[in-house]
Amino acid sequence: MKTLPPKIEESQSKDGLTAKETYNVVSDTVVGVNVRAKDNLIQGVIILFTVIIGLVIGQMYGGFLLLGGLGGLIVGFLGSGIFLMIYHAVKHASGNHE
Repeated sequence: MKTLPPKIEESQSKDGLTAKETYNVVSDTVVGVNVRAKDNLIQGVIILFTVIIGLVIGQMYGGFLLLGGLGGLIVGFLGSGIFLMIYHAVKHASGNHE
């Protein structure tokens, strides 16, 4: 009978990190897709909040509702990305690779 390889989350690398932790380090520091549900939820809430603020500001200044919403979307996307980048850089620097 063939033996199946261990699950990705349980395999250990040479430096003691699991494959999932190694992926998180690489995706946070070099390039990759963030698959953490908590991060995606945080980013979604921040973007929703800034879009609503942008819609309100756009309506207040001459009825530019869509322009305000687009501005809020851009600000929320960049702001939440920068926040998560700094947050994970601090966590990785302290040795927590979750």
